[in-house]
Amino acid sequence: MSETTRPTLRGSFGMSASTHWLATATAQSVLERGGTAVDAAVAGGFVLQVVEPHLNGPGGDMVALFAPGGRDPKVICGQGVAPAGASREHFAREGLDHVPGAGALAAAVPGATATWLWLLAEHGTWELADVLDYAIHYAETGFPALPKLVQTIAAVEDLFREHWTSSAALWLAQHGGTFTNPDWARSLRLLRDAGGSDREGRIEAARRVWQEGELAEAMAAAAGKAHRHSDGRDHAGVLTAADVAAFRPALEEPQTLDFRGTTVVKAGPWSQGPVLLHSLAMLDTFPDTHLDPSTVEGAHTVLEVLKLALADREGFYGEGRSFAVDGARAALVGERAADYRVSAGGYLPPLVTDGVAAPGTGEPTVARDGETRGDTCHLDVVDRWGTMVSATPSGGWLQSSPTVPGYGFCLGTRLQMTWLDPRSPAALTPGHRPRTTLSPTLLLRDGEAVAALGTPGGDQQDQWQLLYLLRTLVGGLSPQEAIDAPALHTTAMPGSFHPRTWTPFGVVAESRLGAAVLDGLRARGHAVTDAGPWSLGRLSVVTRDPATGALGAAANPRGAQGYAAGR
Repeated sequence: MSETTRPTLRGSFGMSASTHWLATATAQSVLERGGTAVDAAVAGGFVLQVVEPHLNGPGGDMVALFAPGGRDPKVICGQGVAPAGASREHFAREGLDHVPGAGALAAAVPGATATWLWLLAEHGTWELADVLDYAIHYAETGFPALPKLVQTIAAVEDLFREHWTSSAALWLAQHGGTFTNPDWARSLRLLRDAGGSDREGRIEAARRVWQEGELAEAMAAAAGKAHRHSDGRDHAGVLTAADVAAFRPALEEPQTLDFRGTTVVKAGPWSQGPVLLHSLAMLDTFPDTHLDPSTVEGAHTVLEVLKLALADREGFYGEGRSFAVDGARAALVGERAADYRVSAGGYLPPLVTDGVAAPGTGEPTVARDGETRGDTCHLDVVDRWGTMVSATPSGGWLQSSPTVPGYGFCLGTRLQMTWLDPRSPAALTPGHRPRTTLSPTLLLRDGEAVAALGTPGGDQQDQWQLLYLLRTLVGGLSPQEAIDAPALHTTAMPGSFHPRTWTPFGVVAESRLGAAVLDGLRARGHAVTDAGPWSLGRLSVVTRDPATGALGAAANPRGAQGYAAGR
């Protein structure tokens, strides 16, 4: 048995786990008051928008997996499309050869808030006012200003003061260890008090305020005003009120793979979800001695398989594309680290070498003029009826674009994940979803949901989840043991976020893997960066045993922020 920082929680009533203890506590509070996993997830999701504004926001996006009663899992797509005016020709006229990493030109149509509302209306039971009261409370009375939030604001202080004055008015006026967002509290009240004669009607009225009323008009006005982007110049965005009004969440069939008696459930190739399935299909051809990431042989095998799967992500994944995973590419794994390889017929993107692997948790990295690499949040809930929700909300980070004046949130920058090269399967196309890194997971056995899990981390999301699955499904570790175990990932592929750099043969690894493993990887040709002992991965998970009804939960200890709760 491995050492753990905390126990895997066990109970029979309900379990919640997330990247922030206040979201976890909110979700668990809803369960305790008779709500379902859906009610709890929606309430927790709105709280995440408040307490982790540097990692997700109302103007961002959300991908979730949902298994009502533990069966028949579905993908909930809250990823907005590219606005009608976001053509490659428009970016060329703006003198751009890429989508900027910050600024409203990179905004997809906001999907997160409308999707949370839709999920509550279609599959929840609670009144909207009761769900939103948690987020209103924290936005108005305050929430902890955790170090990463403070650091992110400090990194863009000059940008805010000189160019994004609405953001400066909201965030640079904050002092002490508690922050508030009264403007977003007022916006939430606009949704809460929109009217309607019954529960569904009240949620629909809120949706109209968000997508067709005052808030939609405010988003369009903010986007259309020229402002500083990450290329160092001023541009106006192209998002319109009509774009916002047209968005509808999608309920889709998932893509699945059976691995060691467990069905792994993911979103399709408009996300990076099939990367996890593709990696597992290849690893299933290896003996168990090659599947322990804490050994040189296992770490090398995992890294090489991930490089192959991530290369095919760039080569083939995108809106409207299909990708059938199989294990055949495993034959390319050799004794030494290999270069970047896309399967025949796939798109080969330009590879911009940075030469330095980037350690850390994958949280937004803020550079010149507000250029960002984004990260996200995660939330898992299971209720006593077996319903599971695994949700990964993201985008609309406070450092994405200027705050919508008076409303307390900003637009996202998900379009930076598209290419302006029309040959790419992820080419920018008006009306199409950008390929997203958001990638929650459900696990089934004999058709019943047994786990919901996920993590922030951009390109690392499915990499870190792969380690968890190998350590639980093959290695027999408990959920908390698997989350606590030392992590690693590859950076030997083009990043999904601008400026899309990569590190040939790059590996980032926690030092707790041990000098023998890190040196063994270097001897095989990997360029290893030691990220310190506790820096990689922010997984959370909830579990259920269908035979007994026993529930469990675990969460990441890194950063002292993620927590699980339940009974």
